[in-house]
Amino acid sequence: MKRLISFFIFLLSAINFFAATDISLLDKGEKSGMTIYWDPLSESGMIEKNGHQLLFRKGEQIVLLDSMKMMVTDAPELRDNKIFVSKKFLDDSEEFFNQKSELPFKVGAILIDAGHGGKDPGALKAYKIGGKTITIKEKDINLKVAKLLGERLQSSYPQKQIILTRNSDVFLSLGERTDIANNVKVGENEAVLFISIHVNSSLNKNSSGYEVWYLSPGYRRTVLDKSTVSDDKNLFPILNSMLEEEYTTESIMIAKFIMDGLQAQIGKESTARGIKAEEWFVVRNSNMPSVLIELGFVSNEKEALLLNDEKYLKKAALGIYNGIVAFITHFERSQGFTSIK
Repeated sequence: MKRLISFFIFLLSAINFFAATDISLLDKGEKSGMTIYWDPLSESGMIEKNGHQLLFRKGEQIVLLDSMKMMVTDAPELRDNKIFVSKKFLDDSEEFFNQKSELPFKVGAILIDAGHGGKDPGALKAYKIGGKTITIKEKDINLKVAKLLGERLQSSYPQKQIILTRNSDVFLSLGERTDIANNVKVGENEAVLFISIHVNSSLNKNSSGYEVWYLSPGYRRTVLDKSTVSDDKNLFPILNSMLEEEYTTESIMIAKFIMDGLQAQIGKESTARGIKAEEWFVVRNSNMPSVLIELGFVSNEKEALLLNDEKYLKKAALGIYNGIVAFITHFERSQGFTSIK
């Protein structure tokens, strides 16, 4: 991002604003081996090919390359809910995709946040188990799953930072959790993933199932350090918005992979409630791809007993692990999946 200098502003003014944008990006892109993602809410998209990512927005001439560099080309247009681009846009994109990466993209750190803890028990409910009244607490379930997940990830990825916001029954404020996340140091071309683990509760004792949340695309936050951008004040909001939308796209991908992993492991015993968007504090304040997982309802007796079962929690942790592995494989473009134990 340090290469973003005012020279690009000059290029921006020199672009032909009336370039013909009559090529369907979806049709042409898929034929040339591109994978295209589109978010209709933010009217932005991402193109992947040869291990590279290009982030674009409707009507914007600036595109973001591998989250690090910027390029100016013809602005894509949206007509009849279809994306149209010019030949120059495609030629510029192909030239970028055919470049050899100086450094491969990889996940440098995975932060696992066990929700609640200490004086904050989270959701809780008392049930009679084996003739004894036992209070099932969310904070305990979250910590057990976080530890199980952390152990698996550390075993499979010894070269990556696997960090737990807490590894004991201590209280951390929401701000402290996000500060831990945002202060993780990684190398160039390395990403940090934020996984927050929680358990649900409802006034309706029949509510059950697991779900994965990501930050609503309607929420706006600052994810880019202003010191890394040139002095032009008009450039910062454009780049910040594009990088934020990339985080949202990647968060949705992580959510889908984790949902698939959970469904494979506990789908026969619990119900998939789907992938949802919300403005959770720990998610909206984390400057990285991030998701929040609700493993089930302690207010539902049947599900609460499952969440109190070590074997069930091991399966849930495995499901989350498999989802993260699938995302890392996708993100790093490896030749094969990491071995799952």
